[in-house]
Amino acid sequence: MTQRLSFIILALLLAATPLQAQKKKSVQAPEPLSGLYVTVEAGLLIPSDKQANFYNGDSHSPNRLERVLKSELYGTQIWDDLVSRQLISPSAIHDYSEFRVDEYADMYYRLSFQLGMGFRYVYDNGWGWLLRFDFSEVTAAGQFLLSSNNGTGILGSNNYVVCGIYGRERRVLIDLGIAKRIPLTKLIDLELDLGFDLNNTNVQSNAIRVPDRQGKTYSILDVWGGQMPYSGIGTYEYINQGAIGIGGFGTVALSYKVPVGAIDFGYTYYYMQTKFHDYNESDCYAPQHTIFFRFNINKFSFFKKK
Repeated sequence: MTQRLSFIILALLLAATPLQAQKKKSVQAPEPLSGLYVTVEAGLLIPSDKQANFYNGDSHSPNRLERVLKSELYGTQIWDDLVSRQLISPSAIHDYSEFRVDEYADMYYRLSFQLGMGFRYVYDNGWGWLLRFDFSEVTAAGQFLLSSNNGTGILGSNNYVVCGIYGRERRVLIDLGIAKRIPLTKLIDLELDLGFDLNNTNVQSNAIRVPDRQGKTYSILDVWGGQMPYSGIGTYEYINQGAIGIGGFGTVALSYKVPVGAIDFGYTYYYMQTKFHDYNESDCYAPQHTIFFRFNINKFSFFKKK
């Protein structure tokens, strides 16, 4: 992945470099960056794992794992499947009501892509302001251990059944800040940004796979109003379990000037809240990291600074 990204960056830089019509003629440097820019960016989001345990299904989570495991509606299906696979013994675990979680998952967030667009205005002295909107879809993953009561009656079996658990959320970030461009060469600037972040987390799903890798997937997202699901139970309208958080950010980037604006390659450090309703309010602040590739387009004659 790193090699592909490097190749793409190199190709774009080469394509954007002005070609010499004649060897005797020198290439003129692009005009100083000023005026209004529309920005489009793509990056790799490295989330903090600090809040990922929201999805682990323990007793503190609104999506409790045992609500599904020990329910008439789903517990019977899971028990039948595990018995048929000879992963549990019916003489040891008589029915779904005897399911026991030996160890809850220690969840982590997978790397994710982040896409965004925004606006920036640059003054002649290199100072400016920025407003950008970023979107990402982040997946949390982990494994929990379902007791098999030491595999009673199953020769050579393990003490537990390894099961997967997952969560998926969408994040929208709104960044407002100040920026400073410092010329390094005729074609390359150093850019420094600092600002305020407002973000919203929207929980999309929370599910288990029993057993992991080859089992059936069951949603544990609470749409039953906190009740145990049973045959014939209706569902409630799902209300987003995420919330709005705040934070700050700092960015450092190298900006390569091209005829239509600039191409940036940089890094953003966030220290921000990832909030969920009624969950770990004291632990919701954590670092997040983004490595990004950004196009700054400035060919708007009516906005361009004279």
